[in-house]
Amino acid sequence: MINFEEEIARFKPSLEVEEVEDAIVKADLTDMTDIMMEMMKEMKEE
Repeated sequence: MINFEEEIARFKPSLEVEEVEDAIVKADLTDMTDIMMEMMKEMKEE
């Protein structure tokens, strides 16, 4: 039978997961709010 407590204690995330996490955090992601704010700014300038 699997001892889940023992398995969890031995678990170590792979480096690939950590690298992906860093890339996501550092990425400059534009969302709809950013797009709408830019559009509103451009409309006010005209």
